Amino acid sequence: MTDLAAPAAAESLGADTPRPQTLLLTFFGGHVLDRGIHVATASVIDVLDRAGVSEHATRSTLSRMARRDLLHRVRRGRHVYLGLTAHSRAILHDGERRIWRTGAVNRQWDGTWTLLGFSMPESWQRQRHALRSRLLWAGFGSLQGGLWIASGEVDPVPLLDGLGADGHVKVFQARALPPTDIAGIVREAWDVDGLAARYRAFLTRWQDPAAQASDSLARDLLLESDWLRTIRDDPRLPREHLPSDWPAEPAQELFHALSAELKPAARAIAADLLDSITDEQADG
Repeated sequence: MTDLAAPAAAESLGADTPRPQTLLLTFFGGHVLDRGIHVATASVIDVLDRAGVSEHATRSTLSRMARRDLLHRVRRGRHVYLGLTAHSRAILHDGERRIWRTGAVNRQWDGTWTLLGFSMPESWQRQRHALRSRLLWAGFGSLQGGLWIASGEVDPVPLLDGLGADGHVKVFQARALPPTDIAGIVREAWDVDGLAARYRAFLTRWQDPAAQASDSLARDLLLESDWLRTIRDDPRLPREHLPSDWPAEPAQELFHALSAELKPAARAIAADLLDSITDEQADG
């Protein structure tokens, strides 16, 4: 996903994304993205049913996603087929990057911080809300007032894209100097205890994968959806400034081990289950 698309993904998904949509995005990311296909609605309903989502919930979520330009719908005979849009592909590529490349542990920090301050007119409620959403998505924490901070070098351009707020924002990159208490800043700007609790809860839930669903396809969807929700709001703080028993690393190791175990069987089930047409057929 491009940097410009990342904030849009944050605004599209949101922190309170319904579970059916999370699972559907995971399904389309794992079995449709970059494959040049549309899949039948009936097939998608079958997949979500395996993960415990009712047909009504799946249909209503699919309709909502289509209205929000996350899905392209096309009818062929008696069947409706669903494909991805440029918008949803961007979101899914970003999720793919966060899951498989960025990771949950930041051991490469070079000591740089990005500071962003903003002050907008009271009437700019939409712009303030959008900017805060984008800042959280990009790993910023609120230090004080309108001052936000993130570890490493963060490009401010995509954060401000389309807001018309350039004149109300100031951005700096800096290093902390003594007597600055960096550990104190981390505790002040981010909910470290809350982050740790999410990773520990993930470890607890996935100690017994068989308890999550009846087959490998459903378990794989639930696992990846759960992991993305766990890491999505993680600012990836420098490992050296986190508690010694930080649970992100063992949680990530468990996720990768279970995913490697589940993926072959999940793909085989999906290949047998999915009714699909090519994108060319859908456009024809």
